[in-house]
Amino acid sequence: MSKYTIIVCDHIHQSGLDLLEKDTEVEVLNLAHLPKDELKKELHKADVTITRSSTEVDEDFLEHCPKLRAIVRAGVGVDNVDIESSSKRGVVVMNVPTANTIAAVELTCAHILNAIRNFPDANAQLKNDRKWKREDWYGTELKDKKLGIIGFGNIGSRVGKRMKAFEMDVITYDPYINPAKATDVGVTYTRNFDDILSCDIITIHTPKNKETINMIDVKEIGKMKEGVILINCARGGLYSEDALYAALESKKIRWAGIDVFTKEPAIHNKLLDLKNLYVTPHIGANTLESQEKIAIQAAEAALEAARGSSFPNALNLPIKENELPNFMKAYLELVQKMAFFAIQVNRDEIRSVSLEAEGEVREYLPSLSTFALVGILNATIGDKVNYVNAPYVAKERGIEVKLEGKESCGIYKNQIKLTLLTQNGTFSVSGTVFNENTPKIVNINNFALDIEPKGKMILFRNDDTPGVIGFIGTTLAKHNINIADFRLGRYGKEALALIVVDSAISQNILDELASLEACISIKYAVL
Repeated sequence: MSKYTIIVCDHIHQSGLDLLEKDTEVEVLNLAHLPKDELKKELHKADVTITRSSTEVDEDFLEHCPKLRAIVRAGVGVDNVDIESSSKRGVVVMNVPTANTIAAVELTCAHILNAIRNFPDANAQLKNDRKWKREDWYGTELKDKKLGIIGFGNIGSRVGKRMKAFEMDVITYDPYINPAKATDVGVTYTRNFDDILSCDIITIHTPKNKETINMIDVKEIGKMKEGVILINCARGGLYSEDALYAALESKKIRWAGIDVFTKEPAIHNKLLDLKNLYVTPHIGANTLESQEKIAIQAAEAALEAARGSSFPNALNLPIKENELPNFMKAYLELVQKMAFFAIQVNRDEIRSVSLEAEGEVREYLPSLSTFALVGILNATIGDKVNYVNAPYVAKERGIEVKLEGKESCGIYKNQIKLTLLTQNGTFSVSGTVFNENTPKIVNINNFALDIEPKGKMILFRNDDTPGVIGFIGTTLAKHNINIADFRLGRYGKEALALIVVDSAISQNILDELASLEACISIKYAVL
């Protein structure tokens, strides 16, 4: 089998490069050192590219990528990627939205603390002016103050939890979450935006879109209390900079902590002239830990996209994501991985695909079925399948698709069951999502398991007799194969082991494992 080619266009942390280079199924070209004109000469080789902000992914870039299937933006922002042109060419655009979460959370908290205690100015007076004037630096305390959080996603929710530790009264406005996400951690949930505007400190953690640009403007500031503090470490333009300037100048807003601006670099922004503004140059992701996480997650996404097993955090899929609840993204990724796993361990002609969705996810069966078909067909016919044509390709190949929704789903709030009917029988796999973003396979052919669909996986089915686990461990150890995870399910007089290993498994090793008398079947899949 020919290798996929992943081209790294910009510098990423070495941990991400190490992960890519360790995979035997891909060829990695790290071309971050090349001038962009030289880089373009190599792009014809790319199945997947990894970029950062210094590479402009425009029409010209895409013209040089005839076989490109995916672009991974190693970071959150995709302002430098022409998503529309990518979509027209069938190229999936992905980003890495959560790797810098903790870094952004902690920077937000730092800006809040700076604003109430004036640390930067106190530091400058003592160090630069050599003045010891304690009376200049009376701040306020967070205890019993009211913090308003606009947007209670990955970052906003974590800011809320940390500020609760300061004994603050925390309230959030986010019409797209289940209120229990806030109330379960002791945060007040409101649907009235004016409740936020009455807070002592306000911080915003939303994406930048038509709904949120200038979300805080003259009208909203007019409703705020005198001496309010505003924080923005999310995206420039969520606060109107003109309105912010006027309110800071009049002291309506006592202090502001800003990490992001409408136009960057913001070295000539008039806000910098104000004394009651603390600024940082868009450093929300600038920690060593977050840069390593970004690189690793970008590498993992690139590998999955190259194989076609899934496209994590895709931004241009043929569904209207704003019409889907947040929890559905994880289920879409899960069902594609389940399908990709199922077809790898059942390399037979597919007669039909059945998909059962239980719980709230049943309302989104059409989208789930599209992702399932992409997972199945990518493993069988490769690059020619995308999220738009997958249902038509399945129909052309005579694959019947059956969908069934059920209201009740037993022990799980939501569950998906995928069943393949092949010429040699049926194979089913079920999954759910824990904690909103952790996908798990929970059942395979009636064997109850609990494992994340990720990595190099051996599926070992056997008569339930003593010594099997020891034989597996000994055999893998003999070949210097380390076991990363081992899950066992039992059904009747049989057992099913799902073993995740750190290294690729050769056919010789699989044959050796299959030689055990108790072995019924052995399969291998890579997700």
